[in-house]
Amino acid sequence: MIKGISLYFTRPGEVELRQVELPEPDAGQVLVQSLVSAISPGSEMLVYRGLFPSGLAVDETLSSLQGEFSYPLKYGYSVVGRVTMTGAQVPSSRAGRLVFAFHPHESHFLAAPDELHPLPEQVPVEDAAFLPNTETAVNLVMDGRPVIGEKVLVFGQGIVGLLTTALLAKFPLGRLIVLDPLPLRRRAALELGAHLALDPASPADLAHLQEACPQGADLVYELSGSPAALDQAIQASGFAGRVVVGSWYGEKRTELDLGRQFHRGRTRLVSSQVSSLAPEYSGRWTKGRRLEQAWEMLRQIKPSRLVTQRFEIQQARQAYRLVDQSPEETIQVLFTYPE
Repeated sequence: MIKGISLYFTRPGEVELRQVELPEPDAGQVLVQSLVSAISPGSEMLVYRGLFPSGLAVDETLSSLQGEFSYPLKYGYSVVGRVTMTGAQVPSSRAGRLVFAFHPHESHFLAAPDELHPLPEQVPVEDAAFLPNTETAVNLVMDGRPVIGEKVLVFGQGIVGLLTTALLAKFPLGRLIVLDPLPLRRRAALELGAHLALDPASPADLAHLQEACPQGADLVYELSGSPAALDQAIQASGFAGRVVVGSWYGEKRTELDLGRQFHRGRTRLVSSQVSSLAPEYSGRWTKGRRLEQAWEMLRQIKPSRLVTQRFEIQQARQAYRLVDQSPEETIQVLFTYPE
């Protein structure tokens, strides 16, 4: 038996590390020893805070995240590790290979080889931990369809917002403006290529936004995780503007003012979620192709520079408290595992 550690969300504001014993791999399995895993400050914080919709499937597309949202719950979806043991039907050459897995936070786990993604050359371990959020950012850009010369706003500069900003910065846009209340994130957005970074709670900054986009924005992303920001996003869009909603709000609710800009402005709301591709892409795009594009973006962006803290998995409670209570100090937090 192989001894390991699994992280469980047990109730709002509480996580627990549990000792587990794993059997040796079956014939068609491999054993992975984790090296790093990334905390998602968006969806994981909803689970940590107990704001998930009860009865909702965790993820119907990933075998490692089956079941419904309820405590106790193993959750997380970004682990990079090394294959340390192979089953009888798996080529022994896979042993020692670095792999990525959409998997909860665990020190060791068993998986079928087709559930793992070998790290490409020139993608370091910590960069690879950004793969899920980079794929989400790729999906957001595809759903928004930016056009040359457009004025684009991004509300929210958490890790998904920052990665989306980094991708949008590669387009020949007219203006790329981000909005986030936290100075650390605004500075990071400017380093990634945003033209302007504003505080959405500052009247002076909102006046600056009006000066920069007097006719409203062509394309607006709502990635803050705050439903109230959606109202701001709608009001900031121009005539026939597109508002792409990439946030998952869980149980959070808000009121929207649809009596002004939205109705007469013919604003289009677009829901974007990475578990599927927009139907109009189905003729030429697959999830595999989108994932390959995400790997390429990792090579170009090198997002490990956005890591602000690293905690050993044994410090999980401290890590989650920091992300929950001090978001102004964090962008991306990683767990590390002893080899």
